[in-house]
Amino acid sequence: MRPTRQRSDPTETAAGSIAIVDIGELATPIGKGALRGAEMGRLRRVRGAALVAQAGRIIYAGPQDTAECKAALDAAKALGAPILDADGAACVPGFVDSHTHFLFAGYRADEFFWRAKGLSYMEIHHRGGGIRRTMEATRLASASELLALGRARLDSMLAMGVTTVEGKSGYGLNRDTEIRQLEVMRELDSLSPVDIVSTFMGPHSTPPEFEGRPSAYIDYLIGEVLPEVARLRLARYADIFCEKGVFGIDDSRRYLEAARSLGFGLKIHADEIEPLGGAGLAAEFGAASAEHLLKASKADLAAMAEAGVLAVCLPLTAFNLREPYADARSMIDLGLAVALASDLNPGSCPSQSIPLIFALGVLYMGLSFDECLSALTLNGAAALGLAGDRGSLESGKRADLIILDAPEASHLAYRSGMDLVRTVVKDGIVAFSSAS
Repeated sequence: MRPTRQRSDPTETAAGSIAIVDIGELATPIGKGALRGAEMGRLRRVRGAALVAQAGRIIYAGPQDTAECKAALDAAKALGAPILDADGAACVPGFVDSHTHFLFAGYRADEFFWRAKGLSYMEIHHRGGGIRRTMEATRLASASELLALGRARLDSMLAMGVTTVEGKSGYGLNRDTEIRQLEVMRELDSLSPVDIVSTFMGPHSTPPEFEGRPSAYIDYLIGEVLPEVARLRLARYADIFCEKGVFGIDDSRRYLEAARSLGFGLKIHADEIEPLGGAGLAAEFGAASAEHLLKASKADLAAMAEAGVLAVCLPLTAFNLREPYADARSMIDLGLAVALASDLNPGSCPSQSIPLIFALGVLYMGLSFDECLSALTLNGAAALGLAGDRGSLESGKRADLIILDAPEASHLAYRSGMDLVRTVVKDGIVAFSSAS
């Protein structure tokens, strides 16, 4: 049966309450903001742990053999809350995938094989593939069709332990389809256990109506689309693909200024293909995050660190494009806060494999396991402005967590590419179980 978001009845005191005992290892970052630099490598690890939640919030997470734990467990039992026995398995926070384009119609499998034969991202783009191809399919899709596609993808996310996801628009490239994408995401947020943070990304590419006129398209978005998205409160963030051959620095600056004036948080696809300076622009605006960063200069990364801009690295995209990975090791050493995310989309990254992200992070990006877990949980939440609310297993946070089919959290990287998610708890309610 498809998982559905459950709304707590305030008259039912046990709603969202749960106790998990006999946790072999509880592994979590700690904090209510982004972890920067060396902080990312300092997980809290507790052997022989328990976790107790009431009304969807954690009230205890720590050693099971303490008086405090006994009191929390007694309170849970008094409420009639379910008691889960982890049977020695590891427990980690729910994953926060802070960069996806998950709501789209149509696939582009042929482009995967074009890339395998050596065609570059921009060669495929100029051949008529890429974003515009998905735009055509998405414009033709009804809201009900997009809803069905989105629900299926959210179910897959949940089964991999994703409890919060960012969803970007950007496959309409016109007012009506962009609004439809965002409205469907809002409906999906009410239906799925997975929380969705929506980002408006109208400037994902230049549509055929504005062929060769990217500045005119930015004028259109600023004049007709951004204000409507703001009026309808359909997105928390605004994003732009700042890249050579897409939108340059000047157009990106105009767009970001307009988005900021309307109250959007700012994100930017920066320096993915060419070192254009998008990371420096993110620093100039104090954006919430800059994303991709495969070709970002060290000076711009240092400016991001100074400005407190979070770096969102997307190893699955580099893997699929056969490009060098973003230098997350240097970013952390510069004092940046780094998040890892999937970039799920139908072209450059038709995958949302969380296990593969862990493996790539450790094997090819020079990160420790602890840094990877921080990047996929607390720093992912920070990239979405939610670190005070989720992303770690500590009192007061949402009870969003995963019980693994493994005795230690590090198996997420060690058993490369394996699905180790046994149970997912969202807001104190079991939302997924591999046994069901």
